[in-house]
Amino acid sequence: MRSRDGDRTFSLSLCSVILFNSLALNASEYLISYSYTVKDATLYNETLHISKAMKKCSGTPQKSFIFDTDGEEDLKKIISNDKDRFINYIHKLGLHLMHDEKTQNYQYSSSTTLTLKTTCFKVDFNDNFAKIAPLK
Repeated sequence: MRSRDGDRTFSLSLCSVILFNSLALNASEYLISYSYTVKDATLYNETLHISKAMKKCSGTPQKSFIFDTDGEEDLKKIISNDKDRFINYIHKLGLHLMHDEKTQNYQYSSSTTLTLKTTCFKVDFNDNFAKIAPLK
């Protein structure tokens, strides 16, 4: 005879596998890149590129970030509604810095560019929020 505990453990593990797979299948992967350029202490150019990944990205999800979506499923609109928080979040991921300054004929000029190289993010849309996590 089988014990009740053995059947229960099997059922719980089967339910957890089904639940985990349904959550993983609901998540989408997006490629996001960001850069901005400051020239002579004035914001010159700022770009945020978001596109759905054509191939499956590899890696494990890192620290996630949660957006309120109000039922919206367009990631670019969701991020633009709370852009400042997202920019602070990607600053913590690590940006590449390129700085150039020169003085010519007693005139000083400088240029600084911060760039988040194209990074794959796993995005899980739910009813009222979206959970986004970079893959590394």
